[in-house]
Amino acid sequence: MHSTIILTIFIVVFTLAFDFINGFHDTATAVATSITTKALKPKNAILLCAIFNFIGAFTGTAVAKTVGDDIVSSKAIPQWVILCVLIAAIIWNLITWYFGIPSSSSHALIGALVGAGIAYTSSFNIVNWYNLFHNVVLWLFLSPVIGFIVGYILMLLLNWILKPFRIGIVNRIFLKLQVVAAAFVALNHGGNDAQKSMGIVTMSLLSGGFISTFDVPVWVMACCALSMALGTSLGGKRIIKTMGTGVAKLNPVSGFAAQTGAASVILSASLFHAPVSTTHIMTTTIMGVGASRNFKSVKWGVAKNIVWAWILTIPVTASISALIILVAKQFV
Repeated sequence: MHSTIILTIFIVVFTLAFDFINGFHDTATAVATSITTKALKPKNAILLCAIFNFIGAFTGTAVAKTVGDDIVSSKAIPQWVILCVLIAAIIWNLITWYFGIPSSSSHALIGALVGAGIAYTSSFNIVNWYNLFHNVVLWLFLSPVIGFIVGYILMLLLNWILKPFRIGIVNRIFLKLQVVAAAFVALNHGGNDAQKSMGIVTMSLLSGGFISTFDVPVWVMACCALSMALGTSLGGKRIIKTMGTGVAKLNPVSGFAAQTGAASVILSASLFHAPVSTTHIMTTTIMGVGASRNFKSVKWGVAKNIVWAWILTIPVTASISALIILVAKQFV
């Protein structure tokens, strides 16, 4: 029991570290457009994002259950395997952050979980493939496509509505509206992303016998919310640059359209209990907004690199995780 408690503490610490990294890795998602269009100063944008990330983390736990119990059963793997999952996800997050690539922390965690489960049991049956496909893989492809379409349509609609008005007045109004849109993105980012870490900690508590049913304790919600908010407060300057200027040129109206469209898609996914990538959705929404003006205005070369990161995240993190498990098996 003593060793179980120590291992649980390690898992909680590593999970909060992952949540912290997720925070500064994904800060760009909510603040890049607001900073680029000068709707908010960087410090104010990041502070706003941190506050609403924290609030958003308390909005539900359905996504946490999808991650922590519906893909790989918490009763099927021991705690040391969960620790290896976190290490693999953190490694990938740090690599993509270093190179300024907007990748998905969510899919890094899920890929690592799948790879670890298979490597530990030497069986593909450990994974609930139906849940993985319907709650993760399907949304992996659907949510960016929906984000692109929503961004494209919303921008066309705004251009049509705002056509009679002077550009100076429109920009002044939408600079203020972008503050609201940034908060909306951050709220939904916290609501979806923080739940993944909650799911892993709760999975560990269930695996260690500390709880009997998959119910996220309040202290877990609070710790994950605070950790993500602290990580967000540091920001991710490299990824902010890629998101804000590397995909398409933005102005106050297009920035508002991208943020509002992305937040709406993330909220919809959360209602379906789907752990989605805020980064994926935000990026493709920006692409859709840019394409509504001119397809050539989207920097498709940058977009291609981002898409490759999306495609590779799950298989790469699954491989990293499996390798760590195979090495760890020699010592456990």
